[in-house]
Amino acid sequence: MNEAEDASPASQCGFVALIGAPNAGKSTLLNMLVGSKVAIVSHKVQTTRARIRGIGLEGSTQIVFVDTPGIFKPARRLDKAMVQAAWSGAEDADKIVLLVDAARGRDEDLERILSGLRTSGRKAVLALNKIDTLEPEKLLALTADLSQTDLFEKVFMISALKGDGVADLKSYLAGEMPPGPWLYPEDQVADMPMRLLASEITREKIYQRLHQELPYAVTVETDDWQERKDGSVRVEQVIYVQRESQRKIVLGKGGQTIKEIGRLSREELGDLLERKVHLFLFVKVRAKWADERERYERMGLDFPDA
Repeated sequence: MNEAEDASPASQCGFVALIGAPNAGKSTLLNMLVGSKVAIVSHKVQTTRARIRGIGLEGSTQIVFVDTPGIFKPARRLDKAMVQAAWSGAEDADKIVLLVDAARGRDEDLERILSGLRTSGRKAVLALNKIDTLEPEKLLALTADLSQTDLFEKVFMISALKGDGVADLKSYLAGEMPPGPWLYPEDQVADMPMRLLASEITREKIYQRLHQELPYAVTVETDDWQERKDGSVRVEQVIYVQRESQRKIVLGKGGQTIKEIGRLSREELGDLLERKVHLFLFVKVRAKWADERERYERMGLDFPDA
């Protein structure tokens, strides 16, 4: 080993779970920490369903960020599976970051998360998000109030959307990661099966295109993925809804809505893969898909008891 190699810093690698209430901004923060889009972002709550791993680098440290579903009071089986996935991601992590929407303050969902942290015996890093939406006096009061819970080892004030304070948060987390070899290649930004990532991209386009008309009881599955000799890829996806009226909404008049969703998804998937994508979308009614074990396995979720 030469002198330059001997002087190089030892590598570090660890896991950081991002937890919070629905719509706190976890997916936006994940994309900012990684420096690339790896999670779908929507103004609608409960967008993230499964645990998504984004991989960030900070000097000689590799940080595997786990974006978890929002934690809220579950009413359905799918809700329960999402909340279980969030707490499971936190249990396995070296560090936990609790992202709080500063404008919402200590609401019912946040109190539920604080209680869960107390039960776990783990301390978290508190990241107060959307700080530009709150008056300084109220922000300081909220910070002092949450600090008194004795659940946090460090507090950061950030704007995940604008990037304010995110570099400081990332630098701190990097310094807290355990020594060890990197788990992923330097140029890899996510650990997610390509079929699932493709499904997530299409689901995001459905959210963006349908706005308030969106049936929340919708899921997307990549049924077929064929590599073609010309270097392109042929992808078939099924969009499951629960009622015929929802199917009509997704299709749109004359099929125009589904065509636009397909175009947007195909373009983003093509940019991601850096090759041509032939995308075919089918909309099917499956009234009880949210109670089928196979659907949960496809989403990377455990199938909970009803």
